[in-house]
Amino acid sequence: MTATNISRRAFLVGRQAPGFRRILPPGTTAESLLACSGCGNCADACPTHIICLVGDLPTLDFSHGECTFCGECANVCPEQVFQANLLHRFPHVALITDSCLARNHVECQSCRDACPEQAIRFRPQIRGPFLPVLDDEVCNGCGACISVCPVAAINVRELSHEAAHA
Repeated sequence: MTATNISRRAFLVGRQAPGFRRILPPGTTAESLLACSGCGNCADACPTHIICLVGDLPTLDFSHGECTFCGECANVCPEQVFQANLLHRFPHVALITDSCLARNHVECQSCRDACPEQAIRFRPQIRGPFLPVLDDEVCNGCGACISVCPVAAINVRELSHEAAHA
């Protein structure tokens, strides 16, 4: 899902489109975003250009690339929005949906090749392409697999609160 998924009407009246789901930058929480001034420094500093402002709050758009956990967003933030202890992973993991090419009998392993953590492996199956298997324990939610998927079959799925902050 892209962060710019806003209908024209919703944009003009300042509302988010139905189904819009904000993906928070690393090191932030819904509560910490209350301190955000909307300055946009984090978006300007992001080397992979995945941070954009929606409703004056930072949101990630993995269709542009991945998060490298460089911490530049936190370094330039003038407010207390980013928490250093949460900068190493996200409270979500990748979710491979049923529109995945491999799940529809078309050979593709783009997500596996793009994953820096090797969290996506492909399991052999008889009479068909290998099927993707995501290891939630290894996935850090960086989004590297999302932008390379040729059919936009990868989304994010929230982890339980305990797993997200382990």
